[in-house]
Amino acid sequence: MKIAVIGGTGLIGSQVVADLRAAGHEAVPHSKSTGIDVISGQGLDDALRGADVVVNLTNSPTFDEASPAFFQTSMDNLLAAADRAGVGHFVILSIVGVDQVPELDYYKAKLLQEQILAAGPVPYSIVRATQFMDFMDAVLSWTADGDTVRLPATPIQPIASKDVARAVAEVAAGAPLNGIRSVAGPEVFTLDELGRITLSHKGDDRSVVTDPTAGMFAAVKGDVLTDKNAHLAPTRYADWLS
Repeated sequence: MKIAVIGGTGLIGSQVVADLRAAGHEAVPHSKSTGIDVISGQGLDDALRGADVVVNLTNSPTFDEASPAFFQTSMDNLLAAADRAGVGHFVILSIVGVDQVPELDYYKAKLLQEQILAAGPVPYSIVRATQFMDFMDAVLSWTADGDTVRLPATPIQPIASKDVARAVAEVAAGAPLNGIRSVAGPEVFTLDELGRITLSHKGDDRSVVTDPTAGMFAAVKGDVLTDKNAHLAPTRYADWLS
């Protein structure tokens, strides 16, 4: 199959392209660097011409109140181009628990993206993943202050980006789900616990202070960022760190 991967040069996209090619598919990465613009629509018709499947892995440049407009415009443009091209399957990557945290603008934006896709003219699949192991350094940086890092005890189920990419590639190569498949890491940690494990592994002597008001994940209530019914990926956090 010919599969157009929009955002195909990023962390997940580049791995999705590699996985699809290894499985024998013609996977073509597209991004701003290859001449497409999902907001203006530039290059989309050329990118999707002849594609059987489109995988959209583009992301909003901000996580704030501007993010819904990005997903509205980009999805409108991509769906229209996919419909014109006769694409038979449209895949996006979303977040486990995205519909359970209305306090976060970015989660509301990602939920909007899902809703636009489900209401659109192209058969679709949504892959929801838990939090990426690869983003833990960024999470630590958000609330670092001198010798301490403040983190809430939010339960998360971290997954390696390579496992997310593999799941996206498998869904893209299959029949449209017209629904959602969730994937998650094999272990559940609280975020503060994961912070301590990460700093210890790096030989970083900063301490983690449990603070229920700290950072973006303070808005998350309960264990909505975990999913006991998700397809479990194989990579454990300790193995990923190593």
